[in-house]
Amino acid sequence: MKTLFKNARILKMTDENIISGNLVVTDNRISYIGKDIFDEKEFDEVIDCRGNLLMPGFKNAHTHSAMTFLRSKADDSSLHDWLFNEIFPRENNLHKGCVRELTKVAILEYLTSGITGVVDQYFFPEEFEETCKEIGFRAVSLAMYDPDSRSKETCLKLCEANKDKYSLVKYVIGLHSEYTPSEEMFNVTSELLKETKLPYYVHLSETASEVEECYQRRGVSPMEFFESRHFFDNGGAIFHGVYLNDHDIELIKKHDVIVVSNPSSNMKLASGVCEVSKLLEKGVTIALGTDGPASNNALDMFREMYLVTGLQKLVNKNPVSIPAFEVLKMATVNGAKAMGLEDGDVLEVGKLADIIMIDLSRPSMQPINNIISNIVYSGEKDIVKMTMINGKILYYNNEFKIKEDVQDIYSKVQKLTEELSVIKE
Repeated sequence: MKTLFKNARILKMTDENIISGNLVVTDNRISYIGKDIFDEKEFDEVIDCRGNLLMPGFKNAHTHSAMTFLRSKADDSSLHDWLFNEIFPRENNLHKGCVRELTKVAILEYLTSGITGVVDQYFFPEEFEETCKEIGFRAVSLAMYDPDSRSKETCLKLCEANKDKYSLVKYVIGLHSEYTPSEEMFNVTSELLKETKLPYYVHLSETASEVEECYQRRGVSPMEFFESRHFFDNGGAIFHGVYLNDHDIELIKKHDVIVVSNPSSNMKLASGVCEVSKLLEKGVTIALGTDGPASNNALDMFREMYLVTGLQKLVNKNPVSIPAFEVLKMATVNGAKAMGLEDGDVLEVGKLADIIMIDLSRPSMQPINNIISNIVYSGEKDIVKMTMINGKILYYNNEFKIKEDVQDIYSKVQKLTEELSVIKE
């Protein structure tokens, strides 16, 4: 399959420059970027971009896709009450088959938001993987040991997918947090990290009470606890990182750990504001995540980009905190790093064809003074004209290019939602 995108503006994300020209995708890779004129008969598909922008797709570096059934079900609560009184009891209702359908709704929303890959953490990762492959969506999933549902051997089997360099779904090792696992779960996870040499991913320092209770239990912060047990020896990422002390940041730098900020979720749950500006000054890599649809409630990277820079400007009382291009890097290049996707971070020949087209004719993109600023400060989902993953267009001109009827997906998920949302005594 060979596709020509002609008459395009192209933002490679290697720097802030935007060039005009053509881009060619051969199978699942970018094979040409430049100004050459081609014989269109050589291509299976020719798309006239009409001056619209091609750029790398957004990478949602922290989400719980199948939590779609809990969207708008448990709002306006503190994190503790939300998690323990509303979310965990309903998640106990999940059963085999649920995650497959619930994930589909999330993927549809990812596509409309220009998201070409996610780091997902949820139950039944096998079903999540199957669904992503069925639709053609790219993801990293967490293999998490659980004595009740997932053995160490099962986790190791999941990680076998990483040996296939062409696989759309790969795995890292993770746990939910410092405060939910048993000692057995910590021990087995440590063994998995040593045997697989994979990075470690976890919710960490999301709320002040989480950190305070960790000090009471262990005499150290959550970051210090995991580092002391060598969990980050292979690197990894922490989700949230709202309450990090200076020593935590030193440890994060030492192990090249990525901090995934989730500004919408943290703001909605009143958890706090991650000190992104400070972390950037210390040389920490920041990626962005939506968190799950139960706490956000949207899976929208435009919202995350606007809030991460807006909140930093506000709390630091500094309007120059985090310029637009730095934010765009968080949502693309740094997100790709969080996914371990070195060949899908920027638009260059040989890189994966995970590409989105931004419709510059939308009112929010006009007039064109600065395209990058427009995307970050005034962009919304309606400016995403196309989402291509692995060389295949899955969303174009407000239409999904998938095999299953979208209305059928919605009907199945609504039925599942009604079934799963009842809290059992």
